Amino acid sequence: MNEHELSELGPVDFLVIEFPAGQQNFSGEIVEELIRLVDAGTIRVIDAIILTKDDDGVIDAAELSDTTDLGALVEIEAELAELLAADDVAQLANAMDPGSVAGVLVYENLWAAPFASAARRAGGQLIANGRIPIQAIVASLAADAELETTGA
Repeated sequence: MNEHELSELGPVDFLVIEFPAGQQNFSGEIVEELIRLVDAGTIRVIDAIILTKDDDGVIDAAELSDTTDLGALVEIEAELAELLAADDVAQLANAMDPGSVAGVLVYENLWAAPFASAARRAGGQLIANGRIPIQAIVASLAADAELETTGA
């Protein structure tokens, strides 16, 4: 990417989704939804890998371009440098359970790119961001509902 393209880059996030052993149900729905996000211009996939951790803890990492059975998903990866280094992969894999498979996705939030560019032009810089896991939101709402029913 040239300097102008980098100045227009939106926020870049990553996520890791683990599929525990025995609970994997790959029907193609994930690929369809990811392609829908790309086609809608919501995100741009920068890097994506598939991690597998066998029962002995041995890790295998495969780039999408090295995988043949993912169909259209292989074609949506942007022409940017692969951002995930071997050390990143090792750290991510440490959190995985033996026998599991994980998808790692690095993506640009295209929907936020104009705002991010405007903030940078105004001299701003992102100093913190975060994400609230849906499980935490569900637990918080359940706790609030419990308080309302008990009158505490």
